[in-house]
Amino acid sequence: MANRVPGSGSQTKTGALILGGLALAAAGFAGRYALRYGRVAQEAIRKQMDALPNSAAFANSKYYKGGFDAKISRREAGLVLGVSPAASKAKIKEAHRRIMSLNHPDRGKI
Repeated sequence: MANRVPGSGSQTKTGALILGGLALAAAGFAGRYALRYGRVAQEAIRKQMDALPNSAAFANSKYYKGGFDAKISRREAGLVLGVSPAASKAKIKEAHRRIMSLNHPDRGKI
């Protein structure tokens, strides 16, 4: 009997054929699934995208929808803080303190 190395010869070829067949079967099942449910998923995604608010939904928003200058002006500070541009310094400081305390990263931690 000749010296045979395990895993060589016909066993390797058979294993490769089985592995190739399983890969083709998996690709076939994946393709069938994609064709069957791809259109349904595409419709669901399209409906969700249509349900998202567009820029017209924000037309009457209280948030400022413009670009800002390089250096903030009194008018822009009033828009960001939600106070009148003619507000006093004390009112602007109070609005700033309120916004900063609401958005502080340590808020609510013990």
